[in-house]
Amino acid sequence: MNLDVLSNQHSDEIAAFLAVAAQGSFVAAGRLLQRHPTIVSKRLAAMEKRLGVRLVERSTRQVRITEAGAQLERRLRAAVALMNEAQQQAVQGANEVRGTLRLALPAAMGRLWLGPLLPEFLKAYPQVSIVADYSEGLVDIIEQGFDAAIRIGELDDNRLTAKKLSDHRRILCASPAYLDAHGTPQTPQDLLQHNCLRFSGLASFPLWRLHRGDELQTLTPKGNLTASDSESLLAAARAGAGILGAGDWLMSRDLAAGTLTQVLPDWQLDTAGGVYLVRPSARFPAAAVVAFKQWIEAKFDPAPPWAV
Repeated sequence: MNLDVLSNQHSDEIAAFLAVAAQGSFVAAGRLLQRHPTIVSKRLAAMEKRLGVRLVERSTRQVRITEAGAQLERRLRAAVALMNEAQQQAVQGANEVRGTLRLALPAAMGRLWLGPLLPEFLKAYPQVSIVADYSEGLVDIIEQGFDAAIRIGELDDNRLTAKKLSDHRRILCASPAYLDAHGTPQTPQDLLQHNCLRFSGLASFPLWRLHRGDELQTLTPKGNLTASDSESLLAAARAGAGILGAGDWLMSRDLAAGTLTQVLPDWQLDTAGGVYLVRPSARFPAAAVVAFKQWIEAKFDPAPPWAV
């Protein structure tokens, strides 16, 4: 019988009592528990004193369980059996790819690239259900009970276990019609003469920090449209409203289709950062979390979905 599941402040006393009841003597109970018989006797005596009832009748050679002790033994053994069963079910559940997987996904990237992939994961693991939260805000996955999250940019929460899935680049783009009408910027300072579509969720907002190798130029672009939703800004850029600075994943389809053209291709907006899978802990992850980690890593190998 496994007594390790008894972990409250009286567990040693309960273990001693059940061992004595099963073995019929303090010596045999001591061997079972790997404790000296006198220690077993003292723990049982302490339990009797705490409960105010005599559990065993002692003699020089053996002990006999009292009626009260027998009733208590039956209840305790039933409790131990239930606790062992609960542990076995927990282990089984952790090893089977099943259950509910709670994911925190960046809103725009999630809608464009990650969400459309999730049915494939669910088909591969039919006993898993996903609850996905799409938000541009930075959620506390530990506080809010998420199993995993996809994050963009730089990580600053050392409580989390992170796996970099890919690099992340923010670039500048505009429609051919806008560039034909207003000209193509040749230097970062030229952007000050253009209508720029500004994403208020950028970490450096309202500044644009443009990098080219070790070179950095910082400016505050002007524009008639500022929004917290990057997809609305993408639609505006596509319609010729101005120059948009955003992740390459947001504009990759338009670049491939020719509806957007990259501006200042030698420059990158803001720091590079990355796309990360983050989890609350790497210790004892559920099988569904491990399966999702392996699956999403494969989707970004050798390149992220928007680069294929």
